[in-house]
Amino acid sequence: MLSDVPSPIDLRLMRDAREWEKTAMSKRPWRTEFFEAFASEILSSGIRVRRILELGSGPGFLAEHLLGALPEVEYVALDFSLAMHELAAKRLGLLGSSVQFVERSFREPAWSNGLGQFGCIVTNQAVHELRHKRYAAELHQQVRSLLLPGGAYLVCDHFAGEGGMSNDQLYMTVAEQAAAFASAGFAKVDQVLLKGGLVLHRAC
Repeated sequence: MLSDVPSPIDLRLMRDAREWEKTAMSKRPWRTEFFEAFASEILSSGIRVRRILELGSGPGFLAEHLLGALPEVEYVALDFSLAMHELAAKRLGLLGSSVQFVERSFREPAWSNGLGQFGCIVTNQAVHELRHKRYAAELHQQVRSLLLPGGAYLVCDHFAGEGGMSNDQLYMTVAEQAAAFASAGFAKVDQVLLKGGLVLHRAC
């Protein structure tokens, strides 16, 4: 039986959450290009997105960018770490008034209960927190059930292989990521941006 890949840190602890927040942008300064790509994809989608769900919302980096670009949107930030929510609320300041913080793990089978429907669901560097790539297709299938007709699922994560990560149990290759979306029932999958070991896909 395949074992899950343990995490070297516990992001539920404020100490670890703060350290991740402090180093994330300096380690990968090109993350801002991905944030811009998220916003561009939503703004050019052709539908008016009223609600956005972010999975693994962390300290609010992506939320800050998207709420700046889409000030009228209702934002649901889902993360298993109260410490991360506290950091995000501090970062967002007044922008946080339109954010619903949900403390819940998307590793749990019932994580999607009661969240409602969304025009767009986003996630950045979080899918690998399933702790094994074999769970990805099931997560994507759950996400698809929350999307409104015409809605989009934007997923950025590390990839395994050349230019990416070495752990091929935790991380998927770019091709495996696209296959997981297709397996979950998404009819159209496009690669939006690939840079610095990260890849952003749009599935709908």
